Amino acid sequence: MFRPEEVPPEILNGLRSICRQMPEAYEEPAWIGVRWRIRRRTFAHVYLPDVDRHPVYASYVSAEQEPVVMTFRVPVYDLLGLTAGGFPFFRADWGHNVVAAVLGDHTDWTELAELITDSYREMAPKFLAARVALLPPTS
Repeated sequence: MFRPEEVPPEILNGLRSICRQMPEAYEEPAWIGVRWRIRRRTFAHVYLPDVDRHPVYASYVSAEQEPVVMTFRVPVYDLLGLTAGGFPFFRADWGHNVVAAVLGDHTDWTELAELITDSYREMAPKFLAARVALLPPTS
């Protein structure tokens, strides 16, 4: 079973500081990793993938650390633009609008906050989505 402490604390804490700003959002353990939800809909999910079971992650393994991956939703019209450039983004193999991002020292936290905000807006009821302002940058 996954333990949240397996995700590097700087990544988990960074995600928590972004996700807790979303109206009525909550954090919970998932089957693997930690996810943030609005009502019963997941808008962000962070985990350490099993590279042996899912070889798509193998190219992101380094000698120092296993990959840390976050999945989130994007508006369908943004999918290709976000994933066409490759690393750190790629299309998840499930869902029509799900993107995976490999997180680490290279992560642009301002961009990630915007992507999480958009994901929340995709999944939240309209009246809650309308309450979300663009989040200030986090570090």
